[in-house]
Amino acid sequence: MARRIRQTAKPRGFPATLWDLLGLGQGPSPARSKPKPKPKSITKQRPLPSTPPARQPARPGSMQERYEAVTREMLRTYGVRVRKWRSSMSGVAWQVTYRDGSVSRLIEAPKPKGPMSAAIFLHEIGHHAIGFKTYTPRCYEEYKAWEWSINAMDEHGLNVTDRVHQRMRESLEYALAKARRRGLKQIPVELLDYFVRTERYSTITAPAARARLGLPTRPHEPSRAASVASGS
Repeated sequence: MARRIRQTAKPRGFPATLWDLLGLGQGPSPARSKPKPKPKSITKQRPLPSTPPARQPARPGSMQERYEAVTREMLRTYGVRVRKWRSSMSGVAWQVTYRDGSVSRLIEAPKPKGPMSAAIFLHEIGHHAIGFKTYTPRCYEEYKAWEWSINAMDEHGLNVTDRVHQRMRESLEYALAKARRRGLKQIPVELLDYFVRTERYSTITAPAARARLGLPTRPHEPSRAASVASGS
């Protein structure tokens, strides 16, 4: 007869294993696998703006800063005060002498922002630089003021365009024609080329043709060329 082995019941609360004793239960739990990183979302590229961005301040050495620097230098060097910045491409220069002998040098001109406005501004400065009534007749003074303006643009690295040269020619042709009407007899050598062209225009009598060239269509009518800095 087989002998029964009596199993003794384990008392409750008594740790059966070392892990139970240490309070770790059934041993170390298997290492948890690291969560897989989520795929990065692809950022959609923003569309370019349909309108250009706001204008940024001029960078050092830009043409805008160069025009501003030349403007400040000319006004300071020749002691000229701007009475008015004109919106049109025209100008005038004059000076006022007071009883105590002091002189105010004044101009009205477009603010230099491009070749044309810079040329007209410098033309007005040129009248003060060369001196009023230093050169006669008046049309010759106009020539010397334009010559000074073009030279100043070259010295400061400003672009002298074909349109600037054309404006100079139109201004001098107008000044010479006005001097001829006032009885000018002897034409300065530097203005002979402008005189030839002016005389050629004087043979055109058709009003429509003269209007296309910017010439007066009636006696004593100012031409469109008068809008240049001719009276300055």
